[in-house]
Amino acid sequence: METYFGPEFFKRNREKLRTLFAGTAPIVLTANGLLQRSGDTTFPFRQDSNFWYLTGVDDPDVVLVMGKDKEYLILPMRGQVQEIFDGSIESKKISKISGIQTVLDHKTGWNLLTSKLGRVRHVATLAAAPSYIEQSGMYTNPARRILISRLKKINPNIELLDLRTHLTHMRMIKQSEELTAIQSAVDISVKALMEVSKKLSKYTREYQIETNISNYFGRKGIRHAYQSIIASDEHACTLHYITNNDSLVGKSLVLIDAGAEIEYYAADITRTYAIKPPSKRAQAVYAAVIEVQEFAKSYLKPGVIAKDYEQQVEHFMGEKLRELGLIKSIDKDSVRIFYPHSTSHFLGLDVHDVGDYSRPLEPNMVLTVEPGIYIPKEGIGIRIEDDILITPTGNRVLSNKLPRTLL
Repeated sequence: METYFGPEFFKRNREKLRTLFAGTAPIVLTANGLLQRSGDTTFPFRQDSNFWYLTGVDDPDVVLVMGKDKEYLILPMRGQVQEIFDGSIESKKISKISGIQTVLDHKTGWNLLTSKLGRVRHVATLAAAPSYIEQSGMYTNPARRILISRLKKINPNIELLDLRTHLTHMRMIKQSEELTAIQSAVDISVKALMEVSKKLSKYTREYQIETNISNYFGRKGIRHAYQSIIASDEHACTLHYITNNDSLVGKSLVLIDAGAEIEYYAADITRTYAIKPPSKRAQAVYAAVIEVQEFAKSYLKPGVIAKDYEQQVEHFMGEKLRELGLIKSIDKDSVRIFYPHSTSHFLGLDVHDVGDYSRPLEPNMVLTVEPGIYIPKEGIGIRIEDDILITPTGNRVLSNKLPRTLL
């Protein structure tokens, strides 16, 4: 498969991080670790986005060490059983990918780093997320917590400097390689959605649509950026409905939210289709969502602050909801009953990519625009989502080849 990222990309990112950080403390970052799925099996590995952004390395538990004029990778300790079943990490390969010449075994690397840490007061790293994020109902990868614990054990007095803000600001502005990868992911996603949209009358269950999308991605040698949402009628009112197993027989609408991932860069596209001739009510709600999306896209340009933009879209959505007879007065609480999520989020290495929403938009930022109206009592949930590139004069719709039609 074609690769979009060479070692120069990762070298450039490391050099920019050094410049932004501007400190003398060593930078120490870790890859993600493997997570147990069941028994002695693991979930498919997904690298820490920041670690990949700086190295291109797709192996677990590798550690990156950067100084002012020195950098090296430390390989994890792997037992014989793991070597037999999972294979070994090839030093020459990850050196070629990352552009980092020095790749050390676990003992040698940690001895060198331990010696350094004993002589410094600070170390720059990425702060660890809580072990459990209550809002998302998920446990987090423990790799950063384990690294920080080890650093503090080596030098209990060492102070940690958090690099998350630096990397967030770097990742918000996409480079040419990133834009090419995102556009390719979008193009493949568009083609997959066009393929299934032509066969809606042939499907009898939601999972059949998901299977067809997966097959299309598989033929291209790529994976999903996230678990697809195939939600018919009332299921579309559950924003992250992923059961995808209900019957489509007798259903009116199906919401399809799917995106491909290319070298960790994501597409995120949603369309709502009519399985049978739509009611006038469904058509009216659909038309309202299209109007809101058009309003939102017209607002996006350099200099706009995302928080201000969201308020403008919220008010416009309120006007449409009032026209539909869903609310009487336009206020946040009333609007959020039928539109409970933001219009846009940043897109990149993560589907919901890192970003500073108080910072004015700049060229080469990529966002989604995904208004929706959800009416559980009527079994209607409609969302339309496109991926948008901010340009010097406004914006460009990366997913514009996918029609926005209900039928």
